[in-house]
Amino acid sequence: MKKRVFIIHGWGGSPEGGCLPWLKSELEKNNFEVLAPQMPNTEEPKIEEWVSYLSEFVGEIDENTCFVGHSIGCQTIMRYLEKAEGKAGGALYLAGWFVLENLPEEEIEIAREWTESPLDLEKVKNSSDNHVLIISDNDPFGGFEKNKEMFSRLGAKIIILPGAEHIENLELPVALEEIIDLTK
Repeated sequence: MKKRVFIIHGWGGSPEGGCLPWLKSELEKNNFEVLAPQMPNTEEPKIEEWVSYLSEFVGEIDENTCFVGHSIGCQTIMRYLEKAEGKAGGALYLAGWFVLENLPEEEIEIAREWTESPLDLEKVKNSSDNHVLIISDNDPFGGFEKNKEMFSRLGAKIIILPGAEHIENLELPVALEEIIDLTK
């Protein structure tokens, strides 16, 4: 059975941003079925809207289903996995976060729902045996130590990319390698 990878972009983004098109192309060359939906209302993302959209888009999950998220896309994936039936093959979080810093006031209000709504980390952890975080030590949205600590509670493998800011590289070979490893 072909492995499916769902790529979920970040806040204000699209499937065409950062390394996501490159990653999609490289995964397809490696015989993955890759789906990268344009998430709704990207300028003011809401948990219910994004998680419901992802749920409808994905359908059933199994060990052949993997997820890649960037920024708020990581939150969306975790909140989806928290409630999903079945066990996913893995999740790769690029610039994932639980806390944010250095946001303008209007963005703090938008982010509040995401940063303050509870998330059952144990359920997320149990939704897959494979969680990987790729994070930078100088993300302008901050929270490096706290975010690292929260992802470690998921049992995530943590990869630190020094100086990579919010991980919006055009190519990210380490992400490709990790997804391929997740699916072995």
